[in-house]
Amino acid sequence: MILWKSWRYYEDAKQPDLPSGLDIAIIPAIFMPQIGIVASMSVPLRNAISRLDLFAGASPEDIDAVANLAVEQRFRDGESIFSRGAPGEGMLIVLQGTIRLSIVSVEGRELILREAAPGDVIGEIAVLDSGRRTADAAAVGPVVAGFIAQASFVRLLATRPALQMPILQVLCARLRDTTDQLESIALYPLEARLARFLLWHVKRYGRTRADGARSAPLTISQSAIASFVGASRPKVNRLLAAFEERGAIERRGAIVHCHVSALTQLAQAETVPGEVHGGAGLDAARG
Repeated sequence: MILWKSWRYYEDAKQPDLPSGLDIAIIPAIFMPQIGIVASMSVPLRNAISRLDLFAGASPEDIDAVANLAVEQRFRDGESIFSRGAPGEGMLIVLQGTIRLSIVSVEGRELILREAAPGDVIGEIAVLDSGRRTADAAAVGPVVAGFIAQASFVRLLATRPALQMPILQVLCARLRDTTDQLESIALYPLEARLARFLLWHVKRYGRTRADGARSAPLTISQSAIASFVGASRPKVNRLLAAFEERGAIERRGAIVHCHVSALTQLAQAETVPGEVHGGAGLDAARG
């Protein structure tokens, strides 16, 4: 089976639509997920690895050792990268594009857990505990990522203990984020969940304006936001309009300006605020 899959990757690598000058790495398929294009490790990939929180404080030698394990992979828009329940064959470092992690219920309802942007890493949980994938992952637009095989990475950690503590710290931070997300879904109304999502988004992707507001590009669709907060798209649309009327946010095309103090109040509310004067209020947005 391994030989057959390796040959399939070799056959894929010979297709004429590959970029010219691309180095092809033929390695056993047990170390690789199902993909369309495989390439050797590049300088941008090594630089991306050196900036990861996962390897914060690592020596140049340790970074080189990690980078030497990495293989560049490319995914098409909408392509499945891995599925929930699949074996954790390795982790991926996002270089270009976005990878969406989600869970789909038996009724077909999707809950988006996270969108990994360039510089993020996904799949590390299954790599470290040798378990199965905890979510589905799919490309949002064209994606370039670096793949590190599970077996190779575990062997590396055993020989380079300095890499272990930063990884534990990142996993603890992920656990805190997951706890916050579960708290939002279980204990807070939709208005607070949406406010928390916006605060998280501008904290991660935004910058502070002179007036103290934070702004960030909001390229994610309202349908995706709805999946993040566990609501329908029409409800999210009405709530965004209500937030804007209250002065909590300003939308300018693809940019959202968030007034942190106002959003923080909404994010902490356990009861629904009253109707906004002059338009669709938060009560109406619940409908």
